[in-house]
Order: sequence, then structure tokens, then C-alpha cells
Amino acid sequence: MAFVLFSLGSNAHRHRRIDAALSALHEAFGELLISRVFESHPVGFDSPCNFYNLVVGATCPWPLSQLNQWCKQVERDNGRDHSAPKFSSRALDIDILSMDDLTGCIDGITLPREEITYNAFVLRPLAESFGDHHHPLTGLTYQALWQDFDADSQGLWPVAFEWKGKQISAPEPLEAITLAPARVQ
Repeated sequence: MAFVLFSLGSNAHRHRRIDAALSALHEAFGELLISRVFESHPVGFDSPCNFYNLVVGATCPWPLSQLNQWCKQVERDNGRDHSAPKFSSRALDIDILSMDDLTGCIDGITLPREEITYNAFVLRPLAESFGDHHHPLTGLTYQALWQDFDADSQGLWPVAFEWKGKQISAPEPLEAITLAPARVQ
């Protein structure tokens, strides 16, 4: 069993797609640790629709290649066109950020994902909800990485979000989310 951190993002039917991704993760892996949901401007391209992004932690029994295939299938099931340009609108993105302390290119997947250190929409939820976890390459905590990040360089703000009838995100930190990610069993 490995502890996996996932980044979820969508800018097309955002709530429905993030809801579906959380439900798929919950069905596959059980208990989830969920960060707040953040809205952000697209990075690298123009779009009239902003993104919703969050980070989810789960314990996974599968090897990395099987997990990656599963993520791609959930994306396809939710309207993702994998032939679309890299910098374009997304129905759903499920990225594997890290899997325990694995590093390097494993089964064609580079871990940890490089975007952890340069995208606020990944690093801020990591810092808030998984701040004491260490980046597998730098050894720094996500909280320390966020403290050194130019937070003004990318527009990002928390939003209200409900999943399974429970508020898991709010513009102002919910006590449970501020102290730890929302735990859904």
C-alpha cells in the first residue's frame, strides 16, 4: 500500500467533474484526505472559464502503471480528450503528484510531478492540507516550499464546495480543513 497525492482540476462543468472524480477516488480507495478547492485562472493559455483545483490523498494498493491507467480512464469517462493540446481547457485532470517517496521515471511517469514546485494551484493546497509532508526530491515540506513561493504570481482563491452533502471547502478556512485535510470515509 502506498500513499498517493493526486491533483484534480477542471474548467468545464467544474463542480460536476470534480464531484465525479472524488466519487471515483472514494469508490476505488476508500478514505480520502481532501484539501480545500481553489479557483484559478488558466496557466499557459487563455480561456473564459477558470479552473477548480484541489489535492487529494489516498492509500492505494496498485502499482503506478495501473493507477495511471485508472486515472486516464476516469478522465475519459468524464469527457477528457487526451488528443487536445497540453495547454487547453480540461474537462478533468487527475494527476499523480507523488506516490510514497518514489522518484524518477517509473513506467513512463515522472515522480514527483514537476508542477508541484511551480504551480500555485498545486502547491497551496499541498501546503495547507499536507504541509508536513516532504517533497521526495527536495526534502522540504510543502509548507516550506509554499512559504518561498511567489504567491502573487498566480491568481488563486479558495471557494465553497460540497461533496456528498458535506461542505469540504469554504472561502474562509474551515477548522477541520485548516488543521488537516477533510477526511471522508
